[in-house]
Amino acid sequence: MTTISTTDAAVSAPRKPIYKQLYVQVLAAIILGGLLGWLSPVLATDPWVKAMGDGFVKLIKMAIAPIIFCTVVSGISHIQDAKKVGRVGVKALIYFEVISTFALVIGLLVGNILQPGHGFAGKPDPAAVATFAKQAGEMKSIDFVMHIIPDTVVGAFATGDILQVLFFAILFGFALMALGERGHTLRTTIDDVAHAMFGVIAIIMKAAPIGAFGAMAYTIGKFGPQALGNLLGLIATFYLTAFLFVVVVLGLVAKIAGFSIFRFIAYIKDELLIVLGTSSSESALPQLMEKLERLGCSKSVVGLVVPTGYSFNLDGTNIYMTLATLFIAQALGVDLSFSQQITILVVAMLTSKGASGITGAGFITLAATLAVVSPALVPGMAIVLGIDKFMSECRALTNLTGNGVATVVVSWWEGELDRAKLNAALGRQVDPSDVETAVTTG
Repeated sequence: MTTISTTDAAVSAPRKPIYKQLYVQVLAAIILGGLLGWLSPVLATDPWVKAMGDGFVKLIKMAIAPIIFCTVVSGISHIQDAKKVGRVGVKALIYFEVISTFALVIGLLVGNILQPGHGFAGKPDPAAVATFAKQAGEMKSIDFVMHIIPDTVVGAFATGDILQVLFFAILFGFALMALGERGHTLRTTIDDVAHAMFGVIAIIMKAAPIGAFGAMAYTIGKFGPQALGNLLGLIATFYLTAFLFVVVVLGLVAKIAGFSIFRFIAYIKDELLIVLGTSSSESALPQLMEKLERLGCSKSVVGLVVPTGYSFNLDGTNIYMTLATLFIAQALGVDLSFSQQITILVVAMLTSKGASGITGAGFITLAATLAVVSPALVPGMAIVLGIDKFMSECRALTNLTGNGVATVVVSWWEGELDRAKLNAALGRQVDPSDVETAVTTG
């Protein structure tokens, strides 16, 4: 297998004009969508406008399962030592737990210092959160574990459940590894399918501005600036906390690994803007995986860390859990003791994993956490229900950045980070938005 070098690609492909850059198109679409939602809420909430955003996200999700399967199978089957897969998995989980703890702690610290819920005058509506509280009560750890095993292989791909596809892909990768030379043809075929699927993503990404426009227009048109009201303090606090986490915690981790967090964010700016427009971190997952490989991360590490991180490394969700819990307690006038705040850390660490892949996971995990810390806090979820859409965008942005950094760090930890590619990409010696120039050929 040969790979077109990123340096050669930079020489042969001049940098695109700014108006052809994907991030510029998406940013313009987000601004125009926001203006439409503000100036004409009726038009912005038309089902066809909403369908622009929903349709783009569905297009991306359509390709996620086969991309994860092919990437993981290819990464594992090309490894000669089976122990390496387990070693990478253990390192990834250790990293996830350490960084997740930092995310939870920073949420608690900022919530205690700024106290955004202090003096809140509104009253919660318990009926508004009944569904989420019921789902949280039904969520058990054993159900989460059993859910990882799909009823059928086809079912895992049909539902697009990341963990189920990942589980089967790991088994299939080990089986293909055991075939040795007999599996060469199948390995080559899977590699070719993966390249074709990334080609599909490159085509779909041309519709990203349309998706971002529709999603942002509908969000602003439906919820509007008036929906923010006196909850702007919580939104601002959450965004500030997420920013501090990315710059301080992830920035320090990146520095230890030998790269700049700001250059890394600039490298994945296309994906971040897509997430901002669609409020879905999954909408950027395939392109993030492809970019991380081009950044110098090994295929096996990318294939294992990124999909696993979408369930076990939810930094933005962790910050939201602790900060929202404190906000609700402060708004309701409930004083939480030190032991109760420590309980928040422990419970949130578990519940943030248990609801992965569930619609409204952020709210369901919040309900589960509140129920354990103090059942009296559960009705207070109605206070933040109206602004959860605005919070979900920040959660998704932080989750995406955290998983990208995790992949680079684990690759470095494993000794499989190509420094030449990393420096070339982060130093803008190559055009990161040009997908076609870095496609591997068999």
